[in-house]
Amino acid sequence: MAIDDSPSFFFSPWPDRLRHAAIILLAAGLALAVVVIFGELSPVRAAAIFICIAAAALVPWRLHDAATSREDVRGVNPIETAAVSAIVSGMPDPAVLLDRAGRVVHLNAAAAQLAPALRKNELAQFALRSPEIISALREAIATTEARRATYLDHVPVDRWMELIITPVPVPTLFGGTDKCMLMTFHDLTPLRRVEEMRADFVANASHELRTPLAALSGFIDTLQGPARDDPRARERFLGIMHIQATRMARLIDDLLSLSRVELSAHVRPDTLVDIVPIIRTVADGLEPLARERQVVIDVDLPEAPVWIAGDREELLRVFENLIENALKYGASGGRVIVSLSMAVSGEGVPEVRVMVRDFGPGIAPEHLPRLTERFYRVDVGDSRSQGGTGLGLSLVKHIVNRHRGRLLIESALKNGATFTTCFPHARTPVLT
Repeated sequence: MAIDDSPSFFFSPWPDRLRHAAIILLAAGLALAVVVIFGELSPVRAAAIFICIAAAALVPWRLHDAATSREDVRGVNPIETAAVSAIVSGMPDPAVLLDRAGRVVHLNAAAAQLAPALRKNELAQFALRSPEIISALREAIATTEARRATYLDHVPVDRWMELIITPVPVPTLFGGTDKCMLMTFHDLTPLRRVEEMRADFVANASHELRTPLAALSGFIDTLQGPARDDPRARERFLGIMHIQATRMARLIDDLLSLSRVELSAHVRPDTLVDIVPIIRTVADGLEPLARERQVVIDVDLPEAPVWIAGDREELLRVFENLIENALKYGASGGRVIVSLSMAVSGEGVPEVRVMVRDFGPGIAPEHLPRLTERFYRVDVGDSRSQGGTGLGLSLVKHIVNRHRGRLLIESALKNGATFTTCFPHARTPVLT
């Protein structure tokens, strides 16, 4: 028996209590009146009985409501409570709680972003199509034991993910226990990128650095030996050594930049930047090189800001590489055009297109598919003489991919080359 004796409850609105007890009081009053009329009961005793009945009807006893509350609590599945939902939502990694049959009970925002097809009260295996996930989920449900699976997610970029399925004992409606399945996803991409970066850096650096190191070593031996007292030879060899050392420094810088971009390739930049001043800054900075190569840079950019979601430093690197390549390898055309235009992609998405075109010798068609490979050069001798590392276009491709953009290359022999970067257009930020 439970009585809520708080003052606020006891003095809660009396009209509600009178309305609920009206039938009881009316029936009791009529019955007592009939008994009094027939002389079976005195009016005083009848009044006393009516007062007792009224008191019993109006006093706020909570026996019935308490029992009803307990029944209501029993009618709610323990795993569907708000507390469980809050715990799953608060997990930092993508998390999905499944019932014994594999239906989604709760999922957090990270899981919804990772697998948009997941729906509450629907089977998870219909939304997660990876064979590794389905196999691990079926085994975990059948055996009620923990399972792990590693898989490669290709959309929107390659990501290595680890799935951990953990059985979680939960109470049932009837006082027993059952096991739900908690699925958590861990992003292994940074670890894989670091491993690949280390392996690629060792392989590429050892290959590309061998030549300049051998040259430096040879010149040092010559300067310490036969050319020790030859000022002209010493001056010439020191100049070559400086060029080789500069090339090694640039090669290492490009390798590190490429590795950093690959490490964060799965993370899209979310900062809005105006791309117009970035392009102007790069073009102005390369004017000395243009004058040295006797090339004119024609810049055709709008006056109004053009916004994209991007990383300013990486975008500077993209346009610096493209315009510098046009000045170096297309210098014979005497002109480089840098322009910006708005267009719509094949999927109907508005995009910003930045075109860098030269009028040099052009590139043969068989080379175009491989231009963005690491250390791929159309003309090895010419590339090295220009100070190229063979990593510029590879770096451009990876930065553009990280920005969820596209790199288009068009060229034909004796007709120059056109490199176009396409970025999703962002809405103009609201200035306050």
